[in-house]
Amino acid sequence: MVKTADSTPSHHRWLLPVLLTVQFLVSLDMSVVNIALPDIGDDLGFGADSLIWVVNAYALAFGGLLMLGGRLADLVGRRRTLIAGFAVFGAASLAGGLAGTPGQLVAARAVQGAGAAALAPVALALITVNYEAGAARSRALGLWGASGALGGAVGVMAGGLLTDWAGWRSVMLINVPVVLAALLLSRGGVPAERRTGPAPRLDVVGALLVTAGMAVLVLGLVRTETYAWGSGTTLGTLGAAVVLLAAFAVVESRKRDPLLRLGLLAHRPVLSANAFSLLMSSGQFAAFYFTSLYLQEVLSYGPTTAGAAFLPFCVGVVAGSVISARTVARFGERALLVTGGLLGAAGLAWFGLTVGVDGTFLNSILGPSMVASVGIGMCFVPLGTAATSGVAAEETGMASGLLNSSRQLGGSLGLAVLATVASGVTGEGRGPGPLVDGYAAAFWVAAALLVAAALATAVLHRAPARLRPAQTQAQEETSKNLGDDVDPGVSRSTHG
Repeated sequence: MVKTADSTPSHHRWLLPVLLTVQFLVSLDMSVVNIALPDIGDDLGFGADSLIWVVNAYALAFGGLLMLGGRLADLVGRRRTLIAGFAVFGAASLAGGLAGTPGQLVAARAVQGAGAAALAPVALALITVNYEAGAARSRALGLWGASGALGGAVGVMAGGLLTDWAGWRSVMLINVPVVLAALLLSRGGVPAERRTGPAPRLDVVGALLVTAGMAVLVLGLVRTETYAWGSGTTLGTLGAAVVLLAAFAVVESRKRDPLLRLGLLAHRPVLSANAFSLLMSSGQFAAFYFTSLYLQEVLSYGPTTAGAAFLPFCVGVVAGSVISARTVARFGERALLVTGGLLGAAGLAWFGLTVGVDGTFLNSILGPSMVASVGIGMCFVPLGTAATSGVAAEETGMASGLLNSSRQLGGSLGLAVLATVASGVTGEGRGPGPLVDGYAAAFWVAAALLVAAALATAVLHRAPARLRPAQTQAQEETSKNLGDDVDPGVSRSTHG
């Protein structure tokens, strides 16, 4: 186990900044293009129905490849996966900024999502294996969670500022210098790894099934605004996803080196963390979306002003993360997740009460943003801790990929469901009054999702017990014969 960041050699002091950059970039690029979409459509000649694929291409590749990205980190090494992910993400960002046709931009966004799917799981895995349990890990997880939430909020703000000041291409090109700096720091700042024992083999069949299943599931969800929930297209797409994911579960139950060991989900902290992540993300991402719409379509904020209105949310997330990092050892994961979930729900319910045609920033945005963001920020430290609690070192990428998949799936599911709720309440009306009614209904459902997350944690979560590493009898015998004092297949981080 590598020592904490504060006590590592000087060439490893950049580990945490690199990992925070990962989480920030991955979340940023899910939202940064949203406000720039009208300008992108006008410049490149997108059709009305095809513009949404600038967003969906990223979501599909990201959601579909997360489990594979997490497992690759376990198999080929976390530093190698991190560097490769940065290279793919940066190259795709450059290609997107230089795109001259709709097809080129959509393809670049898909490749960008693939790079993000390698980056996101490895960041959490590196925190888990490089920071001792306790204050150091809690601090790192708090900053990790805050970086992700800030990326989503800053993405809305930066999208408006960059589009107004430098044009839509800047929302893609801004990633390039950040990625180059992170790549340079990663080569010397991320500890190298040394494997003992035989390396596990990649579960190719499982990778194909889960990638196809997750991609088809996300596709079915993001197209519900075009194809109704009861349409043959949506039902067929979601049905195909269920079949693929069920086949994945069957395959994994029989594999020696599975992409996802199903026994992880029998571990109560891991199960509760993923259930919480799924439900919280369903409400959180949708809240970003509807707040942005309310600011621009009802309060008539411009892109820059609408982006600046998200600053209180950024501040609140940081405050909540600091609170949880300092109190998780005293109160425990379960108490903080329940408290944070209920506080976040209260903030979203406050949005539902105060959004109105005559609303203002002070009475409709500031207070609800602060309450919701502090509550959501309180959840990241206990969430990251629970998701990897007791997980063997060689399975941290697997557990991290699972948590990130829950988060991504939750965001897509929540946005699809809440958009349907809002449009159902709005009906045919397009004036401020009907729009506000639809947004308010969406906020109330988002609040209910966070209450459900808190309740699920209260029921499912128990004090963590050490989870026995997955190891076959053959591996145990090999370990004994070699006289190893460690589990075969465990990746260790070293300073040299």
